[in-house]
Amino acid sequence: MIRGKAYVVGDAIDTDQIIPAAHLVYSLTIPEERKMYGRYALSGVPADQQGLPKGGQPFTAEDSFESEYKVIIGGSNFGCGSSREHAPFAIAEAGCEAVVAESYARIFYRNSVDGGFVVPFETRVPLTERIRTGDEVEIDTVRSTLHNHTTGEDFLLNPLGDVADILKAGNVFEYARQKGLIST
Repeated sequence: MIRGKAYVVGDAIDTDQIIPAAHLVYSLTIPEERKMYGRYALSGVPADQQGLPKGGQPFTAEDSFESEYKVIIGGSNFGCGSSREHAPFAIAEAGCEAVVAESYARIFYRNSVDGGFVVPFETRVPLTERIRTGDEVEIDTVRSTLHNHTTGEDFLLNPLGDVADILKAGNVFEYARQKGLIST
């Protein structure tokens, strides 16, 4: 189960909007620098693509390194653009656990799964029209459902299939080790 506040964005949110190139200067291995990816996650998303009420807070508050939002709700082609692994990493570093979108750019989806960063669920229903930023949502990762506690609505998500095993292992390398595909 993944439960928390939802953050709604629009269609075609690209990797430079998820983590602008100007913020790729931080080390992924130095803890004090690594957390900067969380601070700047989704900071490049244009205001008209953010589902914020007037005066609402961005994905990560200016004085914080972690977001209050645990689930991102996106439209179609989420994560398009360059192939940077930093995009799903930044979202995870901000404390987000899942993205639910109508569709994904293939490389973003693979990077999310391979690195074990966030759970990428797909939906057949345009949830950007049914869920609002700040709604309390809960994803049942086994049953592939999303419940909006704010409105009481339930939605079916596409099952993760074999991807679930990779995410459960932590990342693609741990999965390969567990399956004996690579040596430890």
